[in-house]
Amino acid sequence: MAIILEELFIPKEVVEDNIDRLIKNLTEIKDTDGEFILDFDGLKVDDKSWTIWNWPQGVGLYGIYKNYRITKNPAALKVVNDWFEARMQEGAPPKNVNTMAPLLTMAYLYEDTQDTRYIPYLEQWAEWVMNEMPRTKENGLQHETYGPENKNQLWDDTLMMTVLPLAKIGKLFNRPEYLEEARYQFLIHTKYLMDKRTGLWYHGWTFEGNHNYAEAFWARGNCWLTIAIPEIIEILELPKGDALREFLLETLEAQVRALAEYQSESGLWHTLIDDPTSYVESSATAGFAYGILKAVHKHYLPKTYEKVAYQAIEGLLTQIDENGTVQNVSVGTGMGDSLAFYKNIGITAMPYGQSLTVLCLTELLVSYC
Repeated sequence: MAIILEELFIPKEVVEDNIDRLIKNLTEIKDTDGEFILDFDGLKVDDKSWTIWNWPQGVGLYGIYKNYRITKNPAALKVVNDWFEARMQEGAPPKNVNTMAPLLTMAYLYEDTQDTRYIPYLEQWAEWVMNEMPRTKENGLQHETYGPENKNQLWDDTLMMTVLPLAKIGKLFNRPEYLEEARYQFLIHTKYLMDKRTGLWYHGWTFEGNHNYAEAFWARGNCWLTIAIPEIIEILELPKGDALREFLLETLEAQVRALAEYQSESGLWHTLIDDPTSYVESSATAGFAYGILKAVHKHYLPKTYEKVAYQAIEGLLTQIDENGTVQNVSVGTGMGDSLAFYKNIGITAMPYGQSLTVLCLTELLVSYC
């Protein structure tokens, strides 16, 4: 069976084969020589290996479980179940913005299985966000991770890593205060991170100096919004006419208009979206492709943007090697004070490269229906 799209022709079986190879690859990722371990004044954090409880793996789990929910792919379910079983045996890590990320997939697992072992994790981590997580001025969620305090800083990543899990837990346990907190965080992050001229998003904002650091339109930071906006509308079940829904959809379309303008001929986006001299980056491209395609499927965006997603996927397929590794994926990226900082970030295989690509290819399968 094949599908003919405006800009993409690929048999469904080829898409499914790529997804299987990507999922298999995930379980094998590890930083064998320590090259990509982050060192925060002696605190060493493995940002790459699949067996770590952190945000790269949290994003990975979400992509894989989304694939299972849509396709009932048993390999996808096994990867997710095995990961949670092993991590719960080891014990949860310290709570921060990034270690919250796996709780989103755990919440979906609980919804589907009603496994009561997940309840203490979901309740305790959500309560930590509400009552103990550091705040910025104006009550934003401070992007505190391992190491740096990031005092009074708002980052793009927070909405994906912490706010989506909080919202999903709030829906599961009927906690309206969690839902209101999620709504507020989307508003305050939009207020300080969205560039009103272009519709693109800056990586971060600090209340200490009231500025957006390097004013970088960093691609992966932007892709968290392309993903998170359709997701939060779905999680909160925002109806047509809801003020937040309409606000977020206008925000999303402004971003996607700019993305369409800056998309490279390869279909990929550069790691600095508006700088064609920066390298193309696959994980951001996959995030953009997923968010745009899902928004079109949900009628959040006009169908005209479907072409942008298809061109991105066509480019992504050239980045998947025979072992299921996605090429041109940048490592975990802190806040930069210059544009050169982003252009010089290293490239290696990372869990979110494979997983974001699984996410967008899984959404592509919807186009065959």
